[in-house]
Amino acid sequence: MNILGISAFYHDSAAALVRDGEIVAAAQEERFTRKKHDSRFPFKAIECVLKEGAITMNDVDHLVYYERPALKFQRILASFIAYAPQGLDSFLQAMEGQLTQKLWIESFIRRALQFKGKVDFIKHHQSHAASAFYPSPFKRAAFLTVDGVGEWETTTYGNGHDHRLEFRKKINFPHSLGLLYAAFTYYTGFKVNSGEYKVMGLAPYGQPKYVQTILEELVDVKTDGSFRLNMKYFNYGVGQTMTNEEFEKLFGRPRRKPESLLTQDDMDFARSIQEVTEIIMLKIARQIRKETGEKYLCLAGGVALNCVANGKILKENIFDDLWIQPAAGDAGGALGAAFYLWFQLKQNKREPVTTKEPEHGFYLGQRYSNQDIKEFLDSRRISYEEILNIEEKAGELLAHGKILGWFSGRMEFGPRALGARSIIGDARLPEMQKSMNLRIKYRESFRPFAPAVLEEKVANWFEMDRPSPYMLLVAPLKEEKKRLMSREEEQLFGLDKLNVVRSQVPAVTHVDYSARIQTVSQETNAKFYHLIKSFEKRTGCPVVINTSFNVRGEPIVCTPEDAYRCFMRTEIDYLVLENFLIDKTKQPKLAQNESWKEEFQLD
Repeated sequence: MNILGISAFYHDSAAALVRDGEIVAAAQEERFTRKKHDSRFPFKAIECVLKEGAITMNDVDHLVYYERPALKFQRILASFIAYAPQGLDSFLQAMEGQLTQKLWIESFIRRALQFKGKVDFIKHHQSHAASAFYPSPFKRAAFLTVDGVGEWETTTYGNGHDHRLEFRKKINFPHSLGLLYAAFTYYTGFKVNSGEYKVMGLAPYGQPKYVQTILEELVDVKTDGSFRLNMKYFNYGVGQTMTNEEFEKLFGRPRRKPESLLTQDDMDFARSIQEVTEIIMLKIARQIRKETGEKYLCLAGGVALNCVANGKILKENIFDDLWIQPAAGDAGGALGAAFYLWFQLKQNKREPVTTKEPEHGFYLGQRYSNQDIKEFLDSRRISYEEILNIEEKAGELLAHGKILGWFSGRMEFGPRALGARSIIGDARLPEMQKSMNLRIKYRESFRPFAPAVLEEKVANWFEMDRPSPYMLLVAPLKEEKKRLMSREEEQLFGLDKLNVVRSQVPAVTHVDYSARIQTVSQETNAKFYHLIKSFEKRTGCPVVINTSFNVRGEPIVCTPEDAYRCFMRTEIDYLVLENFLIDKTKQPKLAQNESWKEEFQLD
């Protein structure tokens, strides 16, 4: 049975194909359209997953959508009635989207895809829960889903056992941990639904001076982790902004203007909301363990991408182990909806993959053969060298301080680059973090980079005793890998901390000595694994920088052409496209006024 799951019309639209309970393919629309967080209907992602599954729409048995539009419409209507006459403009804008498209999604799907089969609708948090539990290695486990809002729910938890999910508790809109975090994302001048990573990365530069204010004024947290927001300070219930004048009065300043200079206050706000998030997540996790008695916890929803909070749950030993959906946000809802239909509604038998990660390692998108890439390179008259054992050469280049664009195998599903569409660098070089941020990623210098480390060596370098294949756990560096700081260095504040060398791998060591870790195994990504082995052979270090292959404001690259354009517009030294090595110094220059869709200028 072929089940096509779809998420669309909010952010991070995606499609996933599940066949007889196994993931065949999954992809986000943004990768194909080149519009970050694209919310439009995922035509191109659907085309991709059908192609990977070697089927057409005529072969799809069930199509399943990741939420119930009628319930979301009900919530929007109820919110307006509760706040009326406030928020009329926002209400009318929301109604336009609901009445012209979202309420009529079934007829739209049938017409757009010429689909004549059954269309099912799964609740938003059911999709999240299914995406968390069903791909996990656990026969039974608790699950927790936390995000901004689905139809009504913002937080749910319960049990998963074999093929069944049982929901126990929920928290409804407008009380939302995801929206509380988004409010501070907005207030510190970042973009909601994409800038939350920046707030998390900024937090270690600040002090938790506003934690008590947040807990006393903004959110009432109970001992069991349940919470209620004081809506006096928020505008998202009725307006087009997250916070209001009362919020600004409480903290004594207006919202930071986007792209303006970051102040110590902004860093303190980031640190404070991060700590409050951790407090709430830890309380909920303890309550779930107490209530369910389960040894394992599965996580999904946008807040599950907060790898610092995930690391704290793991460190506290509340559960024996965690499994976090790599595409924890709305994109993963497409996959979860398909799983929910197959296991929960169809009641099919489930066999978890024991203790190891799935063989596909969530590399679920399209791939390009060496022949495909050669044809592209030859058609553009691009200079290249074909190397059979490209990993050895790549490791050598890294050891000489070169920065590589790495394009290999199937594209990753989710927001993290995991060694299929990555930019790779030497983590030992002190200037590499700042250099890659400013010269290649074109983003804020404070943004941390993740280490990719050989799975069997992770415990030698970090305080972590298990795999972390999806960059969803943060752990401290080992004491023996740290560098003692001088008294003057320890007294630095804010972004002045950035340039201090803290460890043997300073480019991936955050200012609090933490790192967002990706462990790399030979089983799930042999080519990337052997690249790091090649680097280790030359340097003695099994750790490299791994960051997503894109520049600020752009999605991760999808095609060889995307990769080449990004390579040419940045200061990446070499591009690896499968077995082809492309040297920047041997390439023609691009026209100064060239857009992303125009041709290369060949001198």
